[in-house]
Amino acid sequence: MEFASRRYAEVVVASANGRIDHAGAEPFKSALQPLIDQCVEGSDRVVLDFSGVEYISSVGLRVLMLAAKQVKAQKGTIVIAAMQPVVKEIFDISRFNYVYAAFPTVRDAVGDLSTQALALFEAA
Repeated sequence: MEFASRRYAEVVVASANGRIDHAGAEPFKSALQPLIDQCVEGSDRVVLDFSGVEYISSVGLRVLMLAAKQVKAQKGTIVIAAMQPVVKEIFDISRFNYVYAAFPTVRDAVGDLSTQALALFEAA
C-alpha cells in the first residue's frame, strides 16, 4: 500500500496504490488522516485517486466510512475518482456509491470541485 498526495489550489489529490485490505488499511488510514483533518468547510477538498487501487476489503471500506463521517461532520468535501472495475463493483455492491461521489477520472473530480484547481492540474 503506497500513498502520495499533491495539492492543486484548495484541492488535494491523494493517490493510493496497491491493496487496501487487512495489511494495507492501517497505513492507508494513517496517511489519509492528516488530509481528512484539514478537509473542513471553506478549506481543503480531497479527491481520492483510486486508479492504482487493485482491491479494497471490508476493513478498507471501514476506513473510508469513518473518513466520510468525519468529513461530513466538518462540512468538508471528499470524493473518489478513477476506480478500477473490481473496486467499483465492490463499492456498488456495498452501496458506498451513496456515501461517496464517484468520478470516472481525477480530472473530472478536480474540475467538479474547483476551476482554479483544474487549471493547475492540467498545467502540471
